[in-house]
Amino acid sequence: MKIKYLLFALVVMFSLHSCVVLSTKKYKGMLATQDSLTTRTQTLEAQVSALKGDSTRLSDEIAKLKNELAGSQDDLAKLKGNYNDLNNNLTSTNSKVSKLSADLQKREQRLKEVEDILRKRDEATNALKEKLQKALLGFQQSGLSVDIRDGKVYVSLTDKLLFPSGSIVIDEKGKAALKQLAAVLNKEPDINMAVEGHTDDKKVINLGQIKDNWDLSVLRATSVTRYLTETEGIDPKRLTATGKSQYQPIDATDSNDARAKNRRIEIVLTPKLDELYNLIKN
Repeated sequence: MKIKYLLFALVVMFSLHSCVVLSTKKYKGMLATQDSLTTRTQTLEAQVSALKGDSTRLSDEIAKLKNELAGSQDDLAKLKGNYNDLNNNLTSTNSKVSKLSADLQKREQRLKEVEDILRKRDEATNALKEKLQKALLGFQQSGLSVDIRDGKVYVSLTDKLLFPSGSIVIDEKGKAALKQLAAVLNKEPDINMAVEGHTDDKKVINLGQIKDNWDLSVLRATSVTRYLTETEGIDPKRLTATGKSQYQPIDATDSNDARAKNRRIEIVLTPKLDELYNLIKN
């Protein structure tokens, strides 16, 4: 029995020793596992912390990008508005340019028409001057001249060709000159005439009804006008008589020759410009 108990005791002791030995190994294994798990946990925690940091940074960047996107969208909306405004302005400008271009074409057309009319006037004026020079050639040595000024033909007759000294009655030589002039003008119905009387700067004295140079210039102009209409048959509607007195001299110098030039009758011949006036009026 003692042997059995001894053997039993040995077996129990051996079992206990094995258990102690095994438990220590497991414990160490568990510690190693724990250490490994702790290390992995720490690593994971570090990774999680890093990920959280990345997540926070990404969130900030996303928020920033959202703000930038919102700003870009506002800028885009403004640009679209500006584009629409510019497009509207461009459309309006194009419309104005088209209108201005059309107006310019009309003005160019009217300018061409005016130039054509003025060219015709100049041609008619030059032709009239040539006709008058030929018709009045015999009187040019007696103080008659024909020239063109400002698109008008001026027939200038000195007072000695038309009137006795201090008189308003046309003499025979003057009538002959006016007769030749009327022969041309009666064939030119589109020519208007202004008869202008001019004097020198010497005061009129002892001439009865003629009080001064104004009277003398006007009465001589009306004498010529009356002769052209009543004797030579020119339509009175084409004629105007005016007196300029001494105030439009040809030669302003103080000499007898200058005064002789200034004492004159000027018949100003103007082609009718109804076509031009109507064009301007319209």
